[in-house]
Amino acid sequence: MEQNMVGWFEIPVLDMDRAKAFYDEVFKIKIQVQDFGGTLMGWFPWAEGKPGANGSLIKHEDYKPSSRDGVLVYFASSDVQNELNRIEKAGGEIIKTKTQISPEVGFMGLFLDTEGNRIALHSRN
Repeated sequence: MEQNMVGWFEIPVLDMDRAKAFYDEVFKIKIQVQDFGGTLMGWFPWAEGKPGANGSLIKHEDYKPSSRDGVLVYFASSDVQNELNRIEKAGGEIIKTKTQISPEVGFMGLFLDTEGNRIALHSRN
């Protein structure tokens, strides 16, 4: 295989404005929202040539947020504590504080976003 396995992800939302505000605040980014014939997509920033998959928030009747079921997306971080410190202020809920996976792998944390999705963070520090 010539590239990493994951090429794209979508996070379901119920309220695009609320979800955009949450992710913008937690990650200190600016999500760009576009309407594709009634399907709203909020694009996470993308840098060509850098590692990692790209993705978006998505609002559509066929997409439902989940706090337990389905795939778990891990966002890369320099230190998961940075984002965890902003979760509750932005309207989310921390469900697992910064926890060491192993010395070789690093740390992780889990949170629920404003839409009810379970999302993870990972850092080496």
